Amino acid sequence: MADLSPEFEAAVAASKTLSSKPDNDTMLKLYSLYKQATAGDVSAKRPGFTDPVGRAKWDAYNGLKGTSQEQAQEDYIALVDSLK
Repeated sequence: MADLSPEFEAAVAASKTLSSKPDNDTMLKLYSLYKQATAGDVSAKRPGFTDPVGRAKWDAYNGLKGTSQEQAQEDYIALVDSLK
């Protein structure tokens, strides 16, 4: 499989310069794909009910459990490309 690191890093940079801010669902998808691509499966405990933003991020990230880091990179690149 080809090394996606240069493309992934370019997509990360491009995600920070999008012409308009994506909606919250898309932001959660970007966050979770980035975390899965860079760190693998979630290992931290789920935040408590007093941290609804942290819980939403954790839930989105945990939803990708089992996805390979390479697949997460490919999905992240595709998502950023669709937002350009």
